[in-house]
Order: sequence, then structure tokens, then C-alpha cells
Amino acid sequence: MAILEIRFPSPILGREVAMNAIVPDSGSGPFATYYLLHGMYDDYTGWLRRSKVELYVQGLPLIVVMPDGQRSMYTNANEGPRFADHIIHEVIGQTERLLPAKKTRGGRAIGGLSMGGYGAMRLALANPDLFVSVNSHSGALMRGTNGWHGKDYAEEMGRIFGKRPSGSEHDLITLVDRCRKAGKGPKMLVDCGTEDFLLEDNREFHRGLEHWNIPHDYREFPGAHDWYYWDAHLPEAVAFHAAAMRLKKKS
Repeated sequence: MAILEIRFPSPILGREVAMNAIVPDSGSGPFATYYLLHGMYDDYTGWLRRSKVELYVQGLPLIVVMPDGQRSMYTNANEGPRFADHIIHEVIGQTERLLPAKKTRGGRAIGGLSMGGYGAMRLALANPDLFVSVNSHSGALMRGTNGWHGKDYAEEMGRIFGKRPSGSEHDLITLVDRCRKAGKGPKMLVDCGTEDFLLEDNREFHRGLEHWNIPHDYREFPGAHDWYYWDAHLPEAVAFHAAAMRLKKKS
């Protein structure tokens, strides 16, 4: 596999940005793409430094793109940068311009951990025509007026989500309902550790999906909010997306 670091100017964010990519080193493409989002305390290098993602995608006709989301929650902040627009228009746009990537819904998947789990769901559910599948590991899947855990985050999250996120583009259940009414949504995989402080948020999201009879795969495993858990369950996410995108591993 080839490892690339790509830098480009972002008119949406008003600065230069960077992302890493894993690209198959054989085959002519075009290849499917898995957009993999980091958590709040990492950056675009996190997945490569802390997990065995390169090993897990070895032999698959799959590009993995790891953009930088800073502490944005990957949404368009009420007061601040428009990271959702950045990912959808600039990250995907540059990926499909610079790399041998498919330009169809069936060739795009997205996932992430913690903040990136929320971001993946927010982006996939808001753009069901773009992604065939989405996964969340230990996602910060709060909805409506549920806030981030702890007083230290209240001001920061208030700037991002506003005072009344319920029913807005930040509310995952609202986005799920829009997909339900439109009759189109991504295949979903959600998992969380049973010792994770975000477990109840994940269970609430699961209950919301069940309420709307939305097909999804929900899993709980022993584990906490750490890289031991995320690296252990990344292969399941890769297999989930490979099935959704109908990818076959080279024998």
C-alpha cells in the first residue's frame, strides 16, 4: 500500500489543510474510498499512528482517506468553521480529483471514532446520496438537547451546536427521519464498549433507530474509550464497508 500526505488550500476554512491517504499499490482502479475520521484529541495522523489500518485494508481495492477535523465535530458550526461543507466539497472533491477514486455512491463509505463517529453519522445521514455505508466506533452520538459530557465542553459545544440543536442539522435522529421520509439512507454499523462513558448515548441512538424501524447493525463489546478497543474493532468496520461496496480481497 502507498501512504500519501496531501496538502491543499481550503477556501471554505480559509487556510491550508492536510489529509493522509492509503492507496492500493497495484491495480488500475478506480477504487472505492473509505473516509475515516479521527476523534477530538487526534488529528489526521491518528489512525495511521495508533491503529493497524494499513494492515486491515491490505489486499482490498480500497482507498482510505483520513482528513483533519480539528475539534469541529465535523459539522457546520453555528459560530465557526463549516467543516461539514469542507469534508463534503473539498476533501471528497480533492480525493476524486487527485486519486484513482470512484465517483459514485456505491464507491464511498465513511466512519470514525468518538467525535469522528458522530461526524461520520452526521455527514452520511445528511448526504444519503453520497455514501452507501457508515460506521461509528464509540461515537459521541448525542441528539437534540443532549450535550457533551462535562462542564469543560459546554462553551465550546455551544458555539458549535447552538442553544437548540434539537431538530437541526446537528441532530442525528432528525437526519435519520429525513432519510426515512426520503426512502434512502446508508447502511449503518454502530458499536460501543460496555465500559465506555458514551455507552448510553449509543444506546439512545440505537433506540431512536429502532423507533423508526431503520435497519442498522448495533453491537456492544467489552472495552473502554481507548485505542485498544478501536483498533480491535476496526477490522469489523472494514469488512462491513467492503460488503456494502461489494469489494473482494485479493487471495
